[in-house]
Amino acid sequence: MRDIAHFVNGQALAGSSGRFGDVFNPNTGEVQARVPFATDAELDAAVQVAAKAQIGWAATNPQRRARVMFEFKRLIERDMNSLAEILSSEHGKVIADSKGDIQRGLEVIEFACGIPHILKGEYTEGAGPGIDVYSMRQPLGVCAGITPFNFPAMIPMWMFGISIAVGNSFILKPSEKDPTAPVKLAELMMEAGAQVGQDLAGVLNVVHGDKSAVDAILTHPLIRAVSFVGSSDIAHYVYQTGTAHGKRVQAMGGAKNHGIVLPDADMDQVVKDLSGAAFGSAGERCMALPVVVPVGKTTADELRERMVAEIASLKVGVSTDLDAHYGPVVSSQHRAKIADYIRIGQEEGAELVVDGRDFSLQGFEKGFFIGPSLFDGVKKGMKTYQEEIFGPVLQIVRAESFEEAVALPSEHQYGNGVAIFTRNGRAAREFAASVNVGMVGINVPIPVPVAYHTFGGWKRSAFGDTNQHGVEGVKFYTKVKTVTARWPEGEVGDSSFVIPTMK
Repeated sequence: MRDIAHFVNGQALAGSSGRFGDVFNPNTGEVQARVPFATDAELDAAVQVAAKAQIGWAATNPQRRARVMFEFKRLIERDMNSLAEILSSEHGKVIADSKGDIQRGLEVIEFACGIPHILKGEYTEGAGPGIDVYSMRQPLGVCAGITPFNFPAMIPMWMFGISIAVGNSFILKPSEKDPTAPVKLAELMMEAGAQVGQDLAGVLNVVHGDKSAVDAILTHPLIRAVSFVGSSDIAHYVYQTGTAHGKRVQAMGGAKNHGIVLPDADMDQVVKDLSGAAFGSAGERCMALPVVVPVGKTTADELRERMVAEIASLKVGVSTDLDAHYGPVVSSQHRAKIADYIRIGQEEGAELVVDGRDFSLQGFEKGFFIGPSLFDGVKKGMKTYQEEIFGPVLQIVRAESFEEAVALPSEHQYGNGVAIFTRNGRAAREFAASVNVGMVGINVPIPVPVAYHTFGGWKRSAFGDTNQHGVEGVKFYTKVKTVTARWPEGEVGDSSFVIPTMK
């Protein structure tokens, strides 16, 4: 059996705790590797290495750090196919989705390549008599990221790409379910540094673990900032614990994204978009679209009929099947959780129009597969509507009016993303301005902003005041220093005085 190692100070390190997690192949249901869970001492050793490395890395000028990012980008593009295969083999998403996972992370690396320009401060000449004022952004020190299983390449790059570019060192604790791709990314970062003559040993470290490692990160005195993506309950815990220990924290939680369909929408496009947004990557995305809200009975009836036909055309297959729309979910436990939500939905009185629980793939009967499911008649008081299912389940919640449709996502406990489908510009504009959700799509089913904007939800979808990537990400990983300077007139003082070099 293959053992996955920690990656600290540019080297693979076997764990010493004796505790391991199994890494499955979701296509077959078989254990393919095991990952060590770090001790507190191992986590501390990685932080000490990172703290030492950060001093020299922060002193490296921004354009040299940018060159490393350019080279890192090149190496990822070189290894795109092999990285996608690794990712798919542990997560279960099809190769196309795995490449999309990597590409969306790569776009943040592209943004980080422009860090010399982004780090430029502000300057005011003559703020007072002979006085100039200027500001600068400086790195925090050691930062950390705790990432989920569903995007094992994208979300780590969202975090460490910007953090390292601005001059921090980084501790990454990836999901124990699919940890190999994050380790490969760290190895490529070391290679990128070597190619441009920068010693990055200790700048990016990967430490595996469970809740014990999370708590060690949240309480370690040398870690200045923590970024997290996961469920809302854990996000709240991370935020409370991290901030209680004096850390800057951004903690992104769960979601229940809605798609509002007005009667004038392009129904051909709506059905196509819903198919990809609700069932793509087996629904294991915080920006998936699991709730559709058609306005009016005619719209709802047509949408239901067409979605039934669309679902019948979907192909569920192994992650290497290039024709498959989606592959298995990440674990047998998660498959069972999705199936349980479907059962609860029936018990609550929703109509199960399409039931995917009995799906089985010939030759892969032990794989973690579940077919697409469709509910109609879902009400806002139901548990299955209020909670995140995180699987290939689409729920139809009917609304009689535009106002009723807008109220549904606005009043929901989650506020990550929302979309509206319409040809009416006034309705779309009013919706975007009034809906109580952080990210809005207009005829765009998954409104994840481009990398030079910023990502973040509202309500229980996010804890903390600063979003991920874009300029908001730069703000999160830096602190501002403002200098007010006045130079006295006259001759220079004692020239024998030597100013020491500060390190």
